[in-house]
Amino acid sequence: MASNRPAPEAPYVPNDPDFGGYDEQTWEEWNPTEESVRPVRGRHRVHKKGGGGLARSSTVLGVGVIAAVGAGGIATAQDGKPPVSISLPDLGAVADSLPEAKSLPGVGALISDDSAGSPADAVTAAAPLTAAGVSSADAEQGTTDAGEALRARIMRQAENQQHQADDAVRTAAEEAAVKKAAEEATAQQKAAEQKAEAKAAAKKKKEEEARKAKAEAERLAKLAKSFAIPTSSYTLTSHFGDAGSMWSSGHHTGLDFAAPTGTPLKAVHTGTVKEAGWAGAYGYRTVLELEDGTEIWYCHQSSMNVSAGQKVSTGDVIGRVGATGNVTGPHLHMEVHTSGGANIDPLAWLQGKGLNP
Repeated sequence: MASNRPAPEAPYVPNDPDFGGYDEQTWEEWNPTEESVRPVRGRHRVHKKGGGGLARSSTVLGVGVIAAVGAGGIATAQDGKPPVSISLPDLGAVADSLPEAKSLPGVGALISDDSAGSPADAVTAAAPLTAAGVSSADAEQGTTDAGEALRARIMRQAENQQHQADDAVRTAAEEAAVKKAAEEATAQQKAAEQKAEAKAAAKKKKEEEARKAKAEAERLAKLAKSFAIPTSSYTLTSHFGDAGSMWSSGHHTGLDFAAPTGTPLKAVHTGTVKEAGWAGAYGYRTVLELEDGTEIWYCHQSSMNVSAGQKVSTGDVIGRVGATGNVTGPHLHMEVHTSGGANIDPLAWLQGKGLNP
């Protein structure tokens, strides 16, 4: 700690009568300077008030008093010497560079000030050092310890982070649920569209089939007008492909219309008589060749009304039912041969022409 230089002592004069018979000697005058009078630092500080007055530091004030008293005593010890004025340095610059004592926790209460501020300043000044890190929010929650306040803030931060993590998980779950619902809705819509398309396709197919059937019926109806069943008052007794020993090939090669002898036989379609005469096991036979080369055989006739090379039209009578040739009774044995010579089912051929014998 810096201290003031002591004032010089008066020399010892033993013969001056005024001082017990000692001789008078000259005193050295001492004037305090900035170097000799230094501000006291450390435990106390100088506080500058308003216009630059001295602080109420007891140490600085004491130093000034001691200096003044010392200087005055020395001055009055010499006869005829006027009092010496004392000039003290301005300690305001030093005071301005020092922190406010009241701002230090637990220290402000040690310094009394008549011009003290608000009660809040007093509470802050009197606060213990352990409350240095306590914020106003912590104080409102009843926390007065800095460590406890720090722990509480860490816990709050951890809780906030946990809340954020929970919110993120919840948001992700909600987004996943929305995405899944959208995918399911899309799949359902696609399935519904496919079902509707399949239904529309089936309806279209059905309508197309109905249209084709109608067209075929119209075609057959029109065609039927140009074709005719070869006889009337008949009964179908044997069909194409029936097996039996009565046929030399082992199976029936035509369609039999059993009818009374003399029943008229008609031309099934417009054509030309290719043959008309006896044909052995077939008896009297007439072969009618159509425009496409198909041959219609009329067998077992009792009589024939046409001759080879003759043109006939649909429904013209070409002969009569009989029992000539290899037969067991009167009937028409009808065979159908294609232009290539193949023997086909007469019943299917007639149905293909719109006829149902």
